Amino acid sequence: MPPSASPSPWIVLKFGGTSVSQRHRWDTIGTLMRARAADEGGKVLVVVSALSGVTNLLQSGIDRADSPPYLAELLAQLRARHLDFAAELGLDGETVLAGRLAELQHLLHDPRRDTRVFHWQAELLAQGELLSSTLGVAYLASQGLPVAWLDARDWLTAVPLPNQSAWAARLSVSCDYAGDAAWRARFESNPPLLITQGFIARAADGGTAILGRGGSDTSAAYFGALLRARRVEIWTDVPGMFSANPRAVPDARLLSRLEYQEAQEIATTGAKVLHPRCIHPCRDMNVPLWIRDTGRPDMPGTCISRSAEPQTGVKAISTRSGIVLVSMESIGMWQQVGFLADLFACFKDHGLSVDMISTSETNVTVSLDPSDNLMNSNVLDALCADLAKVCRVKVITPCSAVTLVGRGMRSMLDRLTEIWAEFGRERVHMVSQSSNDLNLTFVVDEGVAHDLLPTLHALLIECGAMPVEQSAVFGPSWRAIAEPAVAEPVSWWQAAREALLQEAAAGTPAYVYHLPTLRRQARAFAGIDALERRFYAVKANAHPAVLTALAEEGFGFECVSLPELQHVRRTLSDLPAGRLLFTPSFASRAEYAGACDSADWLTLDSLYPLRHWPELFAGRRLVLRIDPGYGLGHHAHVKTGGPEAKFGLALDDVSAFVEAARVIGAEIAVLHAHVGSGVQDAGHWAQLFAQLAHVADGIGTVAAINVGGGLAVPYRDGEAEFDIAALAAALAEARRQWPQYALWMEPGRYLTAQAGVLLARVSQVVDKLGVRRIGLDAGMNALMRPALYQAKHRIVNLSRIGDADGPRVDVVGPICESTDVLARQVTLPADTAEGDVLLIDTAGAYGFVMANHYNLRDLPREVIFDV
Repeated sequence: MPPSASPSPWIVLKFGGTSVSQRHRWDTIGTLMRARAADEGGKVLVVVSALSGVTNLLQSGIDRADSPPYLAELLAQLRARHLDFAAELGLDGETVLAGRLAELQHLLHDPRRDTRVFHWQAELLAQGELLSSTLGVAYLASQGLPVAWLDARDWLTAVPLPNQSAWAARLSVSCDYAGDAAWRARFESNPPLLITQGFIARAADGGTAILGRGGSDTSAAYFGALLRARRVEIWTDVPGMFSANPRAVPDARLLSRLEYQEAQEIATTGAKVLHPRCIHPCRDMNVPLWIRDTGRPDMPGTCISRSAEPQTGVKAISTRSGIVLVSMESIGMWQQVGFLADLFACFKDHGLSVDMISTSETNVTVSLDPSDNLMNSNVLDALCADLAKVCRVKVITPCSAVTLVGRGMRSMLDRLTEIWAEFGRERVHMVSQSSNDLNLTFVVDEGVAHDLLPTLHALLIECGAMPVEQSAVFGPSWRAIAEPAVAEPVSWWQAAREALLQEAAAGTPAYVYHLPTLRRQARAFAGIDALERRFYAVKANAHPAVLTALAEEGFGFECVSLPELQHVRRTLSDLPAGRLLFTPSFASRAEYAGACDSADWLTLDSLYPLRHWPELFAGRRLVLRIDPGYGLGHHAHVKTGGPEAKFGLALDDVSAFVEAARVIGAEIAVLHAHVGSGVQDAGHWAQLFAQLAHVADGIGTVAAINVGGGLAVPYRDGEAEFDIAALAAALAEARRQWPQYALWMEPGRYLTAQAGVLLARVSQVVDKLGVRRIGLDAGMNALMRPALYQAKHRIVNLSRIGDADGPRVDVVGPICESTDVLARQVTLPADTAEGDVLLIDTAGAYGFVMANHYNLRDLPREVIFDV
């Protein structure tokens, strides 16, 4: 920690392009400056970016420097943009910006302009921040705030770096941030409220230098380090760093506090909220770094400092796109002294920095980050030409790096089984484990990284590697922050509490099904006008009262076994024709033969039955289940599509199936696909319909498409209800594009899950080595989902509603298996005791139907509530 004679009076605030492009945001900036000065007796330095989009426009002027007509159009566009904003601020823009706009015009007409003249590029790119800071000072002064303008180039000085290219020496510089007492004494002569520019600095020759894209964060960090500031606050459009990109993962959690090294890893590996280069200066000078949200100024955001206590666990998962892999192979490299030095000299000569390295006896593969130098010049071709003189070169692009960041990664490898399995389904080009034990990175094809992120984030929480409920590091989710708070809906069981306690007195464990809730779900689904047929997946809950209620609501029934078919026939003897669909998996010949007499529709998902038992299917109209090539769902065990799944005919085999059906006179009347369960994206089924419609077009006999089920339901507090209206809209649009195909669906859990609860009684309360366990008379024999899918259900103490919560507990059952855990680290009343009745919510689907007699225990009772 650097020495400090006395606490610094300075607080540095940085505001990005979005924050300085709106009048009300400048009002926020003024309010914050006043507050920091008044409440903390501090001096305030504000660092600003250019108006949103302006730097990109200036870069386009560089890219098209040889086109005077374009430059004239660009000048007019930039003038209008800033004069319009000045008018919005109530300023006379022609007066306030006269000098700046004249300089901009001069640069755009400068005879030096050329993509190879780096000092001209730097001067042009600097104009955005010079314009925005000039406007900001004028506006805040007009509002009565005594603020002064500061030229960052008078205080930030670029320093040369070893092996720095001419491009980087002007357009991606680093600055001195140690400073000295003389520098700080000179700075103290400035007024106490200042606005300066991010992104720009003074080059060694006295000209303008640029810190590189995203450099405003780094400017603020440099000033903070030089001033030994109380803190640097980075104000942006999100409230801090998150455990994943919140735009891609709404359930990503805010990271309330981090230490510098973890924050550095998260920023370096893809988090866009903070530029990676801004952390080093603050860390070296022990300046706390806060990330705050301009739109939510009261939120504390993320605090990065030495005081953050190191904790083992994954803090974040991040992605970087545009990764380039360079694979270098030669039998001559084995045990050859200096061979690698020659290879890496090529990267040095072309100004390219290597990120990750993977080696074998005859191959070295490295990754290159998508730096400006790599993207804006033809260095890659030149690099490969030089490398080809000594080895075989292969460039693999585009790739993405998916990185798990946290302390103690090596000690957590045993918990990451599901993570390994998820990556095992993709083409992984490289795996890298950092030497500082802070990250684990997988390089995959760029197209799959975005879709992997939500699944991987959920798996990290499920396996406990990301301890979101056990660490103060994790704050609220992005969903909770961004979406308006709504009152939790009142579940049916809350109104029926006394009746449920009376039912529990008659014996537990017991499943209770609420038919009014079942009918409500059925009618919501029936409101999807695009659907011609709706089948209920009987495997979710086969209780006769459930089947009867759904039959009355107009549902057909999808059965996956002959016993299910026979059960439906016995329960619903007057079921209208066309409502029984048989969709088995690896059923026997005898089962298919029995189904021929019971089902209205027979589904096949492989060629085997058609080729080996043709007499069963000759002349029939068939349903063909296809594997579209991917699976979805909250857990690998609920994904029913893709290479790992046993379900469905591969797309490559469709033509062979069509020919085999033609030979026996069978007709493919319906195409079917179901890729998994717990899918939240309402657009998925419309996309699946479109994919199957293209297949159907090539078959010619298809009249209907069944897109399966798998709609998500909210199992835990804070989870959103499935957007049935969005599903209806998406399916309606899909039908408009392919009106020739009828649309079928087959929901299960969506209809029954929220209509059922499991009642169980507390048997013991045991504390062991710091873990409290609540034992129940129901375990994995009564509810298999937690053991089978790591599913999480809301659990409440029905006997003590409203009592104060105690510490987190594990809820376990009586089965002699280590996996007999119904919930880990959940909150229950502190006075939970033997004999209390616990309610496991949202248990109406895949509950009793999976119950078993393991350990020779009785099955739970089933009870119907119809009030």
